[in-house]
Amino acid sequence: MARGKRYRKELEKTTKETVSIPAAVEKIKKFGSTNFDQSVEIVMHLGIDPKQADQMIRGSIALPNGIGKARKVIAFCEDSDAEAAKSAGAVEAGTDELVEKVTAGWTDFDVAIASPKVMGKVGKLGRVLGPQGKMPSPKNGTVTPDVVNAVKEFAAGKVEYRNDSGGNVHAVVGKVSFDQKKLLENIRAFISHIMKSRPSSVKGVYIKKIALSATMSPSVLINAGS
Repeated sequence: MARGKRYRKELEKTTKETVSIPAAVEKIKKFGSTNFDQSVEIVMHLGIDPKQADQMIRGSIALPNGIGKARKVIAFCEDSDAEAAKSAGAVEAGTDELVEKVTAGWTDFDVAIASPKVMGKVGKLGRVLGPQGKMPSPKNGTVTPDVVNAVKEFAAGKVEYRNDSGGNVHAVVGKVSFDQKKLLENIRAFISHIMKSRPSSVKGVYIKKIALSATMSPSVLINAGS
């Protein structure tokens, strides 16, 4: 991939050595400015076998300080709960009409929440939502009897994650504009959460490498225990 002059200049400032989390955040903030508020992203390379179902890392976490971005959430729920879900932040809520709308191709939302009571009808949307990573699932907290609370959390920026085929977990942990304390709290909370999610079947080193970057900056390797 071709990189711009600013990126290449910033790359010269980085090293392959790991640094503390505070030092990494400081570096990210010092990289050249852009005309938009960049997201801060973390990638954790894990010692898991992605081909083994019992070693899949998938879930969600509400970070202490959010991620600086509201998300479009819809709620598949009983009609009696639709208004409460909308009041909590859902852009659309209900069952039959919403299922039909999505079936017809509407996917202008970031997260879909579903009540277990209506999953029988929502299940047929797997072909539409599955490839986009938007299919509700109990594993990441998007299938829950407490639809209203889930809508509030995800609309406020609750982070979903799942490992890719290379054993990496990616997540947004904030914005460059966040003060250092808030970024540190978010980063440490995410790392701690992934550490606690270690599958019992994983042997050897679990956390192999962690990198932090902004949307348009090089990555910085960090020490998980710092």
